Amino acid sequence: MEKAAAAPSSSTPPTSSNYLNALTLEIEKKLQRALASASQRRNLLQELFADVALEVDDRAKNIILSSEEDGISPAQDSGDQLCFYNVLADYYVGVPESSKRILDLIVQLWSQSFASHIFSLLFHKWLFEAQLDNTEVLVRYSSALVQGATNVFWIDIQTNTRRFQTLFRYLLEEVALEPMRLNKIPVRAQRDLFLLLSRFILFYNSDDKLESFLKQFPVFQNAFLVGGPVDFFVIELADQLQKLKVEPVLLHYLSRLKVLQGMELRMTTSTRLKACLYSFTSPGGPMYPTRAVRHAAWDALDLLFPVGRYLRHLISLFFRLLYPWYWPSSCWNFIISCIKAIFYSILRVLFSSWENPREPKRH
Repeated sequence: MEKAAAAPSSSTPPTSSNYLNALTLEIEKKLQRALASASQRRNLLQELFADVALEVDDRAKNIILSSEEDGISPAQDSGDQLCFYNVLADYYVGVPESSKRILDLIVQLWSQSFASHIFSLLFHKWLFEAQLDNTEVLVRYSSALVQGATNVFWIDIQTNTRRFQTLFRYLLEEVALEPMRLNKIPVRAQRDLFLLLSRFILFYNSDDKLESFLKQFPVFQNAFLVGGPVDFFVIELADQLQKLKVEPVLLHYLSRLKVLQGMELRMTTSTRLKACLYSFTSPGGPMYPTRAVRHAAWDALDLLFPVGRYLRHLISLFFRLLYPWYWPSSCWNFIISCIKAIFYSILRVLFSSWENPREPKRH
């Protein structure tokens, strides 16, 4: 990608449009190579995906963020991590004719791995700005967007990064919360999009938009069986928790479950969430949670379901006693916790005595 950007001649300084046009030509060449070589197709598409997801370096950023003379609006530096897909997505909205050949090639590679990834990164804005009258094409593009976004968000989950946070924020703030854009895609795609955003909204720290998000939730055909928007959201969230294997990510989710406090859920949804959290409170299978995860799950469970908390802990202790091989570690952790509590208590007493020294006696 960086070599491709050097396409403009060295005698004249490259402009943002020339730079992005050179990148577009390089993407087109790689897609053509992937289409022509069945044996190398997957590797080439994977390389292309890595290229468009790459962070823009300082030299390229100076060119891309420079002022334009030809009416093309350069990408804005919002303070987030700026990647090539950010600037290319804006470029294809402003100059849609430049992306037509790329879109045609992606459609021909539709069934291949990483094709939906690339489509979601490059055309997530174009899809909601272009005028598409063909319903079949719109359904295909919408499905590819949701599938590709799901895949790239899971890459962030597995690596505990936020490289695709700008994509998530656009789909949440500029699509899900904007009925004019949202209504451009079929109703089924709208439902799939909201379910997708429900699974990742806590991961991308967007729970401050949760109230507005739930108000815009589309109507599902099976709503009379499942419940309202909150029930759908919690069900997707509980399913997401069961799939998480990266400890820092799981701890992040559990720490942000406090946003569910006070929400009215159906009995089946409440039981489902409670069972999900309870599965993280015991060592061993099927979740094999670490000690930190177990404690975080207990905290979330006690916060969201305070009724019966002492009985739950008592039952958990009883079942722990049935597994003697866990006794040594439990006793050791209990001793360490007691020592830490005593130590911190002593420190607090000492600090409070230093901060409030006794007044000298008056004679």
